[in-house]
Amino acid sequence: MKMNPVLLLAFVSLCVADYPDMDHHKTIYISENGPRLFLQMEQSKVISYRGGNATLPCKFHREASSGNGNSQKTRIKWTKLTADYLKETDVYVAMGVHRKSYGSYHGRTFLQGASENDASLIITDITLDDYGKYKCEVIEGLEDDTGVVTLDLQGVVYPYFPRIGRYNLNFKEAQQVCQDQDSVIASFDQLYDAWRGGLDWCNAGWLSDGSVQYPITKPREPCGGKDTVPGVRNYGYRDKDRNRYDVFCFTSNYKGRFYYLIHPTKLTYDEAVQACLKDGSQIAKVGQMYAAWKLMGYDRCDSGWLADGSVRYPISRPRRRCSPTEAAVRFVGFPDKKHKLYGVYCFRAYN
Repeated sequence: MKMNPVLLLAFVSLCVADYPDMDHHKTIYISENGPRLFLQMEQSKVISYRGGNATLPCKFHREASSGNGNSQKTRIKWTKLTADYLKETDVYVAMGVHRKSYGSYHGRTFLQGASENDASLIITDITLDDYGKYKCEVIEGLEDDTGVVTLDLQGVVYPYFPRIGRYNLNFKEAQQVCQDQDSVIASFDQLYDAWRGGLDWCNAGWLSDGSVQYPITKPREPCGGKDTVPGVRNYGYRDKDRNRYDVFCFTSNYKGRFYYLIHPTKLTYDEAVQACLKDGSQIAKVGQMYAAWKLMGYDRCDSGWLADGSVRYPISRPRRRCSPTEAAVRFVGFPDKKHKLYGVYCFRAYN
């Protein structure tokens, strides 16, 4: 039996009214002939890097029976989705001649507008926080459709724990220490990609969705058992305030120069900070060393102070006495800051 569209609409609205405890609801308009407007996302993922630009594709089409539409009444809205899809952050809205970008996206987002049906979003001067999933929504009267595209960033994931030792960070502290090292807390997808690239780390760390996980490429007894398969071990979602772990951070390209400062003597930590300042730079951060090592192939067999008080050195060409078996950022530790035993790595930002 063919139901009258008006009666069908009333029926849907009645069903919604029968459940007053629902947090969110909306009236669903159902056309007798089905939807007449639909979106096409030409790519499911776009890859860029910090400081670069990206175009998130989104085009909308109308069935011939719906005519050409009215561009003045077409509303285009872009939002960023959280990992659980329960929340959205407004990014950009356009309707006719009216345009508005929101929050940290202000002044960095524009519609590509290659044709009247092009709703693709351009994001410029990309930041680490721009990584994630974006939703494109186009609305014309009672017709609407949505599509999702992921903005991925070239970069590197690394494990981190502070001077006070392992398993000492709650979730908020984990976010902050990554930020302090010119990074952000890594997502599961970023950690998974790092694991596929060979990252092996036997200490559990926070991820951006509030879960705690760690990547194992070489199964062994202390890391889930030697007879287990390689993979990303998952502790599940933990209490963000009470539970304490390490953290996995993510960083990408930077605008600046990372370098080992040639100095006639070894330095204490305070002397290292001052030496970089005297050279017109800042003492480098852990994320900057990882980015230089992973993305630029930086290689130096000299232990040097970093901003967090740790001493490390980056090896991209394994060799005897430096890192004989693998390319890695070698961790010396958190020595007494008064020890005059190390050089220093500096960073000079470009405007």
